[in-house]
Amino acid sequence: MRRVLLPHAIADDPAPAGGVLREYAGHSMGTSWSVRLVAAPAAACGHLQDGLQQQLDSIVAQMSHWEAESDLGRFNRAPAESWQLLPPAFFDVLSYAMGVARDSGGAYDPCAGSLVNLWGFGPYGRFDQPDFVPPSADEVTVARAQLAARPVQLERNGRRALQPGGVQLDLSAVAKGYSVDRLSWYLKTQGFAHHLVEVGGELRGAGVKPDGQPWWVMLEQVTDIAPGVAAPDELVLALHGLAVATSGDYRRYFEIHGQRYSHTIDPRSGMPIANDLASVTVVHAQCMAADAWSTALTVLGSRDGLQLAELQGLAARFVVRQADGSFTEYLSSHLRSMLDE
Repeated sequence: MRRVLLPHAIADDPAPAGGVLREYAGHSMGTSWSVRLVAAPAAACGHLQDGLQQQLDSIVAQMSHWEAESDLGRFNRAPAESWQLLPPAFFDVLSYAMGVARDSGGAYDPCAGSLVNLWGFGPYGRFDQPDFVPPSADEVTVARAQLAARPVQLERNGRRALQPGGVQLDLSAVAKGYSVDRLSWYLKTQGFAHHLVEVGGELRGAGVKPDGQPWWVMLEQVTDIAPGVAAPDELVLALHGLAVATSGDYRRYFEIHGQRYSHTIDPRSGMPIANDLASVTVVHAQCMAADAWSTALTVLGSRDGLQLAELQGLAARFVVRQADGSFTEYLSSHLRSMLDE
C-alpha cells in the first residue's frame, strides 16, 4: 500500500512562467549529489554547476574528518586546553549538533569520533581492512571515560571552541544534512526558489515543479529484506518547504562470527547499536536537523526514540524488525498528522 504525506503549510508562490527543468550532479563527501531546479527560459544557469560544487567543497574544507587539513582535522589535532577559532558555518553546525546531543541525553554526540574510529568506521583503521580487529572492552571503557571527562566548550561571541585534549569531532551525522541546506540556500541566492536538492539520499525541496506539482519523493525503504517477507508500506512525501533524512542499520556494518556491528555507535555505551530498529526517517524544515535527529532516535530505539520525538515535536517514522523478519511501523503524531487520509 502506498500512502501520501502532505506538508502542513503550502506557499502559493508559482514557478516561473514557462519554466524549464535544469539538472546538475556531482560527487562530494564520498557520495553523489544532485539538483533539479525550475528556471525561467532566459535565465542564466551556466555558473550553477561550479557554484554548487564550490559550496560543497567549502563544507568539506571546514568539516570533513576525512581531510587531515580541514578545519575539523586541525581542531582534532590541536593541543589540550587550546581555544580554536572556527569558521562561521563550522561553528554553527557544531553548535546545533551539541544541542541535539544535550536534548537526546547523549544518544548522539559529535565529540564521539574516537569511538567511531575504534569501531572501524572512521578515516583510518577501517573495518573493511584485512587487519581490522574490533576494540576490546577495555579500549571502549577508556574512550568513554575520556569523552566524559573532557567536554568541548563553545564560546559563541568569539566563535571559538575549546579542545580539552584528545577530543575527535565527527560531524558525519549532521554535515551531509547541512550541505543539503547550504545548496538550497545557494540556489535561492541565485534566484532559483523552486528546486529539489539531494546529497547522499538526504533531500530538501522548495517551491514546485513547472506543472505546479510539488517535488514528490518516496521515503527510503529498508533494503535487506528476507525472501518471502513483505516490505514496509511505501510512504510518498510532497517535499514542499521540507527536508527528509533516514538512518538505517542496513547501510554500513560488518559481521564477525555471525554478529552484525552497525556503523551507528551509541556514545553512552561506546558500542554499536543493537536494538530492533531497521530505520528511522525524520521530516523537518532543515535537513541538518533531520539528519542529526534521525541518528539520535536510531540510537534511542523505537520506544524511547518515539517518546522523545513526541516531546520534541518531530515528524518521525520508525521501522522495527520483528523476530520473524517482518516489519512494524510506528509514526510520531506529528508525522501522522501529515497523512492524507
